[in-house]
Amino acid sequence: MTEIVYLGLGSNLDNRENYLVKAVELLELINGFSSVRLASIYETPPLYHKGQPHFLNTVLEGTYDGSPEHLLREIQSVESQLDRPLSRNKNEPRTIDIDILVFGDTAVNSDMLQIPHPKMAERRFVLEPFAEIAPDFIIPIFNRNPIELMADCTDSSIIEKQPIPMPA
Repeated sequence: MTEIVYLGLGSNLDNRENYLVKAVELLELINGFSSVRLASIYETPPLYHKGQPHFLNTVLEGTYDGSPEHLLREIQSVESQLDRPLSRNKNEPRTIDIDILVFGDTAVNSDMLQIPHPKMAERRFVLEPFAEIAPDFIIPIFNRNPIELMADCTDSSIIEKQPIPMPA
């Protein structure tokens, strides 16, 4: 069954823009995945380890015909192709990070996967681009849309929309 999915993408190493573009291109090659809309790119400061480069972040809306676990494996393959090591320290600099934010109305809570992403309501760098492309989408579990979540978000980071055109 085909589900609507929202993916959060971020990069803070090397050519950040290129890694985002390549990630979208590789995601579109996943069997059963189709991209629908892509938010603008936002430059954001790191939240957890302040001494690292700023991120470029965006949110991709797509559809996927498969399980959340299979999509996760495909995403991990994309990340690996883009020079992200499989094992690394949490929140360290990275060439690419792709998170499944929402997978239809599916809720998953396992050791390897949590959907909806449990920290998305705490992250302005996720909520702002999400609200740009799907302001009225009611996020399962939270039962609120991204604009409503942003209103209560305690992340006061300054994020700046970038004039970087992404492929359609």
